[in-house]
Amino acid sequence: MRAERPPAMNSTTISLDPAAAAKRATLDAGMRAAALPLALFSLAHFFIDLYSGALGALQPLLIAQFGITLTQAGLLGGMLVFSGSVMQPVYGYFSDRTGSRLFTVLAPAAAGVFISSLGWAPSYLGLLAMVFLGAAGIGSFHPQATANAALGVKANPGRAMAAFISAGTLGMALGPTYFSFVTGRWGLRLMPWAAVPGIAVSVLLWLFLPPVHGHAGTRPKFDAGPLRAVWKPMTILYFLVVIRSVVQITFTQFLPLYLTVHRGYTLAAASYVTSLYLAGGALGGFMGGNIADRIGGRTVILISMLGSIPFLALFVFTKGIWSIAALVAGGLVLLFTIPVNVVMGQRLAPAQAGTVSALMMGAAWGMAGMVFIPLTGWIADHYSMQYAFAGLIAFPFIGFILALWLPKRAGLE
Repeated sequence: MRAERPPAMNSTTISLDPAAAAKRATLDAGMRAAALPLALFSLAHFFIDLYSGALGALQPLLIAQFGITLTQAGLLGGMLVFSGSVMQPVYGYFSDRTGSRLFTVLAPAAAGVFISSLGWAPSYLGLLAMVFLGAAGIGSFHPQATANAALGVKANPGRAMAAFISAGTLGMALGPTYFSFVTGRWGLRLMPWAAVPGIAVSVLLWLFLPPVHGHAGTRPKFDAGPLRAVWKPMTILYFLVVIRSVVQITFTQFLPLYLTVHRGYTLAAASYVTSLYLAGGALGGFMGGNIADRIGGRTVILISMLGSIPFLALFVFTKGIWSIAALVAGGLVLLFTIPVNVVMGQRLAPAQAGTVSALMMGAAWGMAGMVFIPLTGWIADHYSMQYAFAGLIAFPFIGFILALWLPKRAGLE
């Protein structure tokens, strides 16, 4: 009698548990559904912040064309962050109430058209008005996009948020180089052609962006209760963003002027260095989101604040290639916290994600820029840019002390 062979082990004899297979299929479908919005929001964020990063590179040309002082140049930067950042909670409030995707769809075109047309302003007051309108496009994008970019990502939301935010930071990094190239080739009068990418992205968003969170046709009710319940850690997070943004924004705004006036760089070279600094920040933001998924957001904030100080000091007090390398490293470490603060805030009050995003990326950023960009310009006019930059190094240390007060509990680790 011949013994029967056991059945061969192949793919047809092995079946997954039906419940596990269904769960895996649901997860895969969710990841695919979340991929398109994340990609579109990230693409739009890149170009929105490309225009956001233009003003610093354009300032030497605008100073020459309009005959303005460093203090007035600082006021331009203050207007940019007021309309583009301080006003973000207002945009976030209406975004949460209406659920309209127009806050996101129209933003790249509006930012591109007004920022790229600054050379056509009839006067300094007209210049201020155009900066305000361009920044309104920038500011209206961020609350809704930040609340929705990683909405469907269940695994590693910090990584998804880091990808979205790093796309914007990379756009800001390339903004000075992009506008330096455009103005170097065609001048301020033909600079409006630089708006074409923003208009094209708005068309893409109109055609392909799904309805945003809040569900089309509904009006979600704004409830301040969840924010009041977590006011203490939310306030600490807010001021941590303010402190980081003081350094980040002021360096970004005045680096081209500082490098051309105090270190003898050409405008093109100064713009390239500014782009390198911001590119380091983009990489740092992506790294920070990934690291926070492993060791916790509070720890990342502490490392970022303390670790950036020696690099920034080396840049301010030395010259040459090592000075520039230290600047890039300082930007990288400092911007570890960009996605971390946002995700921590959204976990504390998930029902008001748009408003929280506006607080973390808008109001805090704007408060820093609206006050300290003009103040830095005033200090530079009355003392020196070197003196002003040296004073900025103290801010990360203040942030480190403040971060120690963040509670060690779920949502903040």
